[in-house]
Amino acid sequence: MQRYIVSIFLASSILLAGCVTIGKTFPVEKLSAIDPGSTTRADIEKMFGEPWRVGKDNGLRTWTFAHYKYALFGESKTRDLVIRFDASGKVVSYTFNSTYREDETL
Repeated sequence: MQRYIVSIFLASSILLAGCVTIGKTFPVEKLSAIDPGSTTRADIEKMFGEPWRVGKDNGLRTWTFAHYKYALFGESKTRDLVIRFDASGKVVSYTFNSTYREDETL
């Protein structure tokens, strides 16, 4: 009987672990408000909140916003936004990538 309970527990754990989420959601509808050369880091923080990651790209400060939903069964979904800032804190450029069908028109 104890083996049966352990087996059910293990099977349930595997199924529950079948979906992993990394990062946090962010409002993709605000992408059109990003204006390279004008939008500042403070503006980006107001629109999207705290970045999930920060870093450098060819000497430019970068902020990354990301939300990844990986599924063992079914379709995985991913979105990421990387914003590059100049030394004065203004947006130089940004890159948005997504596997969501509804994002194809952005």
